Amino acid sequence: MGELLLKAGIWLAATPTPSPTSGPSDDAVTPGVVGFAVTFLIAVAAVLLILDMTRRIRRVRYRAEIAEKLDAENGAQQDDADGDSRP
Repeated sequence: MGELLLKAGIWLAATPTPSPTSGPSDDAVTPGVVGFAVTFLIAVAAVLLILDMTRRIRRVRYRAEIAEKLDAENGAQQDDADGDSRP
């Protein structure tokens, strides 16, 4: 068994590794103008969605504040009406 491992080690050490070849040209691996345009459009869409979401959240918060004020005013009016009817 040890002899087999020794022969396998020698065989692997003797096997030459391939020399590195030149990679693809820089023009073949860059996204180019189309990639830039798509990335730019996605970024613009994300910014517009974030702005719209911010406006909607702000609108909901303002509506909730107004509803609380109206509820408080209605409660105060009802308290006044109940207080006036009791002697």
